[in-house]
Formats: sequence, structure tokens, C-alpha cells
Amino acid sequence: MATRTRHGHPVLIIGAGRGGCALLEMFLEDSLVRVVAVADTNPGAPGIKLAKKHGIPTYVDAVEALQACKGYSGCIVYNLSHDDSIAAEAGKIFGDKRVASGPEVKLFWQMVTNLKKIKDDLEKSQNHLQSIIHNVMDGIITIDESGVIQGFNPAAEKIFGYPQQDVMGKNVKMLMPEADRSQHDAYIHRYLQTGQSRILGIRGREVTALRKNGDLFPLEMSVSEMILGEMRYFIGIVRDITERKLVEQQLAYFAHHDYLTNLPNRILFSNSLGQSILLAKRNHYKVAALFLDLDGFKQINDTLGHDAGDQLLQEVARRLQNIIRTSDTVARIGGDEFTFVLNNIGSNENAAQMAGKIIATLSVPFDLKGQQCHVGGSIGVSIYPDDAEDIENLIKHADAAMYLAKQSGKNTYKFYCDVLREHRG
Repeated sequence: MATRTRHGHPVLIIGAGRGGCALLEMFLEDSLVRVVAVADTNPGAPGIKLAKKHGIPTYVDAVEALQACKGYSGCIVYNLSHDDSIAAEAGKIFGDKRVASGPEVKLFWQMVTNLKKIKDDLEKSQNHLQSIIHNVMDGIITIDESGVIQGFNPAAEKIFGYPQQDVMGKNVKMLMPEADRSQHDAYIHRYLQTGQSRILGIRGREVTALRKNGDLFPLEMSVSEMILGEMRYFIGIVRDITERKLVEQQLAYFAHHDYLTNLPNRILFSNSLGQSILLAKRNHYKVAALFLDLDGFKQINDTLGHDAGDQLLQEVARRLQNIIRTSDTVARIGGDEFTFVLNNIGSNENAAQMAGKIIATLSVPFDLKGQQCHVGGSIGVSIYPDDAEDIENLIKHADAAMYLAKQSGKNTYKFYCDVLREHRG
């Protein structure tokens, strides 16, 4: 008989049908057992095929197998055949105490079959779980209570840029920016000592994470605790929210800016004017609010089309931004209407000079679709605190002055005090 290198208690299986094959499968996975031979009258029995695959001696004659194995000290015989003569022969050679047959084997076979079914179901469940973890779009990171990474699924690999083998067994701090690394151990230590946590059970906590290439990025993270046996683990479900943050930033930006010109819109202009009024009141200086309405815009829009009109508004916005101070604000509040906040203007003459510069910059022809186009601007000016001390009335008075400029021949500017004189006249 060939010598086996595998160690364990020697076992002979007689009967290699379903029960014998299941018993052999179980013993092959157990280091405490060494199957020394398998016998069955059917050379094509499943247990015979499995034994040959693993280099275990096989026999078609049970008595021959018994004789071959009697030299193994303490060998136990499992007789799964229904041949009583074989059971008697096994008893003679090995003694009844080392032979399991009849009802004992039937019960044992049922136990083995049940155990195998449980094992198969467990493996199927584990495979299903591993398939979910492997294919889920969110990253799943498992660490022990020392912060050492024990699990890192493919989605986590994609998020952080590390292959699994590069992170397994290393501290999870490698995925954090330097500023957060020193705090991580303290968080875990405090939780283990006090049971108090600011992280566990919080869904969608936003943190900053570190990719392998050194890039920082926003990460959404939910952490839960798992006790397995006597070991404590922490499971993090993570999601890269870079794209979501960009969308949120864009939404926040366009909530306060004009989509066409990128200038501040009416909301941001009102906020800017309000802040300017507060500073002017505190520091005792003047602020000018200007209201500009383009002259001739409708004709260009109607003749050359809305694309040309949009191009004109964008070029107007660019020119206006270039002539104002960094401390001032220009906004588009709708259509062809623009408003300005001029901070700390000193005298009304300085506001008049800025109005003149605006009209001058608009007088330069615009090249639209290869055509030279001209527009002008009618501007109204109101002064804080001379004409009003609140946002609403400053804008209202600048608007009224702008209408007076249009009535006065367009492409000019008027102050609110001119409106008052007109009414008195």
C-alpha cells in the first residue's frame, strides 16, 4: 500500500456510495482524520472516484481492504455497506469497538449529510454575501479595534486608488489626510474606554480623504460596529462625493450669479448693497447705487437673433467688470438691466465720472456675427445717505433717475436729485 504523507487518525471507509462519498469529503477537510483506504464493489462509485483523485488507495474487495489496513494502529472502520458478512469480517479483524456499522453508520451518515447540507448552505450564503460586497458600488472597509484594515472591497480600491494587497494589514490612517491621522487613534481609544462616539451610527458623515496619488477628496462615510466571536470590528461604508459637491457648488453659485454673464444676480447685488450701506453708516462715507439700461439692445436682439443678443450681453458684462474697482460691484438683474454699487465715492462727482466711463466703454462698437453694432446706456444714480438709507429705496430712486435719463435723449446719466428738481419744476 502507498504511504500517505497526510497525518491524522487512520480511517477505512467501506461503501463509497452517496454516504461514503459525503463522509470522505468531510474527512478530507479535517486534519485530525486520515482516510487510508476506500472500498466498494462498484469501481465507479462516487467515493472511489474521489479517493483516486486524492491519491487514496481503493479496493473492490472489502475483505482485501480490511487486511491491507489492519496494520494501521487504531484504525477505525466505517462500514456503510449493507453486507452483514463484511461487518462480521471487519469485527474479526479490527474488533467491534473499532467498527461502526448498521444503525450507527446510518445515523452517522444522516448526521454527515445534514452537516454537509448546512456547510453547503453556509458556503452559498457566504458566496452570495461576498458577491454583493464585491459588486456593490459603495466602498466597504473593515478595520479591527487597532485600526488595522481587515477588508477592502473593489469599490474601495477604485475610490482610493489602492489595490487590496497594498492596504490589507495596514492602519486605516493611510487613507486620511495628515491633519486627521493624529485624531483617529484617540477616537478609537476614547470609544473603547468610555463607549462614547461621535462617529458610530451617524449616516452620511462627510470627511476629507486621501487617494494614493495624494489628492484630497470629499468622502461620505457611515461607520458601524460588529462583534464577531470575541473580536470587535468597525465597518465603514464610504462613497466618493466629489461630483455631488461640484454640482452643489454650481447650484450655490448660480443661486447668486447670472447664468449668462456670471455677474452677481439681483439677490447677491442686494446683499452687496446692504453690506455697503452698513459699512458706510459705520465709517461715515457715501455709497452710490447705479441703474443701467442698455439703449438699442432690443433692435439688435430682433434683427440678429437671441444668440447675438446673448453675445452682446456677455461682452457688455466683460467691459463693465474691467472698468469698476475691485471694491465695487456690477450685477445683471434681468434682460438688459445692470446695477452697480460704488463704495466710498467721496463726492457725487466721482459717481458722475464712473457713469461717464460706463457710457464711454459702451460707445465702442461691438463685433456680433461679423457686424459692427452699437448700443448706448441710460444710467440713473442715487446716493446713500443723501437720497435714501435703505436698499429698496436706493434702487427705486436709481431706477427713477434712469428713466429720466432715457426721457432726456438716452445715452446719458441722471442723479435722483435731478428727478426731484424735475418734479418741483
